[in-house]
Amino acid sequence: MLVFLIQIGLLLAVAVGLGRLAARVGLPSVVGELTAGVVLGPSLLGNLAPGASQWLLPRNPEQLHLLGAVGQLGVIFLVAITGAHIDLGLLKRKRRAISWVSAGSVLLPLIIGFVLSLLLPDALMGKASDRLTFGLFMGVAVAVSALPVIAKTLLDMGLLHRNVGQIIIGAAAVSDIIGWLLLSVVSAMASSGFRIGVLMESVGYLILVLLTTAYVARPLIGRLLRTVERSSGREVSLSAIAVLIVLAAAGTHALGMEPVLGAFLCGIVVGSLGTESRRSLDSMRAFVMATLAPLFLATAGLQVDLTALGKPQVLIAALVTLVVAIGAKFAGGYLGARAGRLAHTESVAIGAGLNARGVVEIILASVGLQLGVLTTASYTIVVLVAVVTSVMAPPILRRTTRRMAKTETEIAREREFMAQAQ
Repeated sequence: MLVFLIQIGLLLAVAVGLGRLAARVGLPSVVGELTAGVVLGPSLLGNLAPGASQWLLPRNPEQLHLLGAVGQLGVIFLVAITGAHIDLGLLKRKRRAISWVSAGSVLLPLIIGFVLSLLLPDALMGKASDRLTFGLFMGVAVAVSALPVIAKTLLDMGLLHRNVGQIIIGAAAVSDIIGWLLLSVVSAMASSGFRIGVLMESVGYLILVLLTTAYVARPLIGRLLRTVERSSGREVSLSAIAVLIVLAAAGTHALGMEPVLGAFLCGIVVGSLGTESRRSLDSMRAFVMATLAPLFLATAGLQVDLTALGKPQVLIAALVTLVVAIGAKFAGGYLGARAGRLAHTESVAIGAGLNARGVVEIILASVGLQLGVLTTASYTIVVLVAVVTSVMAPPILRRTTRRMAKTETEIAREREFMAQAQ
């Protein structure tokens, strides 16, 4: 218990400190929080002071499970809050443009990621994985976007409520939904092996969960939260939402799917129920983002071993994966936007914005490592993709939107000139 408490205190302090430092230099805070685990893990402390590292992070299962449990709790609530950001009304209002962008930005990277996995060495596959399961996982890893990172970036740049920002957010939401659904199928395949029966059972459970969420859980949760809010106030409402998130995660896990899927769907439901429910969830958000999320990211960073990149085979695989992930996501978003009849500059902004993978990719990588689909080396590669794409998305978006603003000004001047000429 002493070691556990010191672990929590030290990880949280370093994660928050480095997160603030990253934000000050213009980087997403997730980069600093993840770096905390890298600094205290095998990449740095493990090499510089192996004795201190062994005392602070002993490798016995009991100690690892204590820390891992806190990280899992952080994941569940973080994903639920991500789900609450999804605006179902927006998806309906802009369904045509979002449908094209989503199709391009999910399907193309998914296919390219799967093909890429066929070229990667067998040493990057986890013990519990076959080539098909590994391929589907890598396809999902290349295809996902990070809704929280994208939303914050657009908000900071004043683009969240512009047309291009709304399409990026909507497509990122669809990407998240598809990503968590596919992850549940991959999880079942990793646990039971690939068989048609297992695949059909997973898909059947998935459909059952979605139908139950839409037609049973949503009205019941709405009625429950309204009753609690009227009779007991916001504190009890907050507790009720926390219980619902945990039970939803337990429900999907009991069906052989990932707990994050249940938490994500529960977050979408709570976020769609109106202002009061969202306000209660926002009260939880402060604690989750300030404490549980940095702790999870720091524990995720502990699993990163940058020394693995010293092997030429792993380094080449990392560089190829990074280039393919960036190119496939950008091309998919751009081509989807063009198919949806958006302008070239808007399409470039959409391709750049959707490339940010952030915390969603890190959660995905953690699940892959736990399932045995990834090795430490391939986990490090996937996390590297998450960090690099999250860092590069904001400056590209800023540059693109400056061009958009310039173009819009030129169009307005041209219209004004034509009006005066007439």
